[in-house]
Amino acid sequence: MSHKNGKDIFPPELLREIQKYINGGNVYIPRKDSHTRWGVKSGIRQELIQRNRQIRHLFRDGTSIEELSFVFGLSVYTIKKIVYGKDRGEKNE
Repeated sequence: MSHKNGKDIFPPELLREIQKYINGGNVYIPRKDSHTRWGVKSGIRQELIQRNRQIRHLFRDGTSIEELSFVFGLSVYTIKKIVYGKDRGEKNE
């Protein structure tokens, strides 16, 4: 990220308006398209979706919640949220 002087970028009217809110400080202006959902860039979002699908599949096949908790290293509470909760935007298998 590069730093630029507001005098070199903004029209004088806009600069005066910005100075009403912050005079002499630094302001970060994000890109229009810079927002991505959590975990998309790293791939962890997809990994968790796959893991949760696998947990639901194993549960439907008869694996107990306690065993799933042990195998996946998650609390019983978390396993229950996965198997009984909503898919959070995922399509049902």
